[in-house]
Amino acid sequence: QLQLVESGGGLVQPGGSLRLSCAASGFTLDAYAVGWFRQAPGKEREAVSCISSDDGSSTYYADSVKGRFTISRDHAKNTVYLRINSLRPEDTAVYYCAEGLTVEATNLYDYEQWGQGTQVTVSG
Repeated sequence: QLQLVESGGGLVQPGGSLRLSCAASGFTLDAYAVGWFRQAPGKEREAVSCISSDDGSSTYYADSVKGRFTISRDHAKNTVYLRINSLRPEDTAVYYCAEGLTVEATNLYDYEQWGQGTQVTVSG
C-alpha cells in the first residue's frame, strides 16, 4: 500500500513544542514536494508549510506560523518533519501532510495523496 502516515501530535501546554512526522510507505518521498496543512474545528483546512522536492532548500511558511514552525526532510527515513515551537491555543487542529510532484504550496488541489492526520491540542 502507498500511504502517508502522520504522527507526533498530542496535548501540550502553551509555549511548548512538538515535532510532527510524515512517513511514507510504499514509495519514496524524495521526488515529491510535501506540504503540511491543518484544520481546526469549524474551520477550513489551511496550508501551514511546504518543502520542495529538490534538496529541500525551497520552503513555504504561512504568516501565522513563520518563525515558530520548521519543515525538514530525512531522506534515509523517508520522512518529512514539522517542528512546532511556541505553541499557541490557536494552533489546535488536526495536522495533515500531503505530497505532490509539482505544487503551489497553498493550493490543496495540487497535492495527490494525503495522510489521515494527527491531532495537536494546545491547552492549559
